[in-house]
Amino acid sequence: MITEQAPILIVIVPLMAALVTPLLGWIRKDICYIWVILALFVSVMSSATVLNTVIHNGIIHYHLGNWLPPWGIEYVIDHLNAMMLVLVSGTAFLVAIYSRRSIEQELPEQTVYFYTLFLLQVTGFLGIVITGDVFNLYVFLEIASLAGYALIAIGEEGAPLASFRYIILGTVGACFYLLGVGYLYIVTGSLNMADLAGILPELYGSKVVLVAFAFFMVGLALKMALFPLHVWLPDAYTKAPSVASTLIAPLMTKVAIYVLLRLMFTIFRPYLSFELLPMTKILLIAGIVAIFAGAIMALAQVDFKRMLCYIIVAEVGYMVGGIGLANSVAIKGVVLHIMNDVVMTLGLFTVAGIISFKMKSHNLTDFKGLFKKMPLTMAAFVVVALSIIGVPPTCGFFSKWYLIQGSALAGNWIFIVALLFSSLINIVLFFRIIEIGYYNLDASVSHGHDHDEGSVVSEAPVSMLVPTLAVAVIILLIGFYNQSIITNIIQYAVPKL
Repeated sequence: MITEQAPILIVIVPLMAALVTPLLGWIRKDICYIWVILALFVSVMSSATVLNTVIHNGIIHYHLGNWLPPWGIEYVIDHLNAMMLVLVSGTAFLVAIYSRRSIEQELPEQTVYFYTLFLLQVTGFLGIVITGDVFNLYVFLEIASLAGYALIAIGEEGAPLASFRYIILGTVGACFYLLGVGYLYIVTGSLNMADLAGILPELYGSKVVLVAFAFFMVGLALKMALFPLHVWLPDAYTKAPSVASTLIAPLMTKVAIYVLLRLMFTIFRPYLSFELLPMTKILLIAGIVAIFAGAIMALAQVDFKRMLCYIIVAEVGYMVGGIGLANSVAIKGVVLHIMNDVVMTLGLFTVAGIISFKMKSHNLTDFKGLFKKMPLTMAAFVVVALSIIGVPPTCGFFSKWYLIQGSALAGNWIFIVALLFSSLINIVLFFRIIEIGYYNLDASVSHGHDHDEGSVVSEAPVSMLVPTLAVAVIILLIGFYNQSIITNIIQYAVPKL
């Protein structure tokens, strides 16, 4: 019974928990923390159950209210979105555990409202991933976006303006997506993804369908912060409360890339994207430009969180460019990199949150002496940094390797150059931080300065440290078991090209 209802429990539990959270907060504010963790634990276990079922039994079709599609709403779960459900719910669960001390410091009077929005944000992400209906996807996209706008707006000085910019561009992106949905409904009379996939091939010559496809692509490019449509992202994630950016940064762009994959390979067929339209060239060029631009702009930053934001821009370029390579090896690399980038970005932002909690700032100079003050936190940081760079056996190496192989098969050497250039820039970025955090301290100690301050261990609170270390361990585990993940999940998520 629980296994059969797991698909709806994934979404409905955090949604209902969000409705109950204000009532619990009115009774006793500190209950909200445990309540959120319990709700997300149910979502994680339901997601894991669904993934296990898909691996062993194949695609799951869940009809809401027992109404059959295309008239009824359907959840369709295959290997791709089963993996995404585990990533989204697992990330939210770890961030919820991590959140308590940071929220108490940054938002002591807004805890209840924060956790309510937090659960709505997670509900939106989960709904986007699980739904098999293009209009429902828009509804969940707006739930996630509206919750995200509010979470960002309650951050540090400048957050309301950053949120306002995000609202403007996010609304434009959502409108483009909704227009695409409307045009498809005009010519097909259906909103169900599987139904559309069967109807649309006969309509690829229709200008209405082509305009709808173009609107989808522009809307998703805005949502995933594809350069140069990324301008909302750096300020939004930098100014947001630490916990909000730790939740949104790993998931928002990756969920949008998931929707792009679903759009190009499920709703529409690769024949439209790769043969009738020059999408391979467009995506490949956009990805390469995003990699170079993101890496160079990251190099110019002195704020740690802002630097991470531009790394995200470059990482989006990896995945978009990989889709543009249009071969199965590259797409495997894209799907694996979605998983890896969620975990790596989560690790970077948990470390950024700890730095903000301890230092009340997130400037690169705040790393001075941290290798001796917070050895466990910085050990986790080193693991994440090595993965971003692409050093084996961390997970980041393997997805980059697949992307390089896919690029070689496609004969596109410029994309390989972009990947290597980004990795070199990441080496500079992270070794600069390591130099500040370790070698600068040794220099000061050798001159007799700050000896006591530098040698005192003052680690992060346990509730923040444990999730951060868990992420570092997960990065290594994904690296060690990457072939099992590809064999059991990812190879089934890659379309036949």
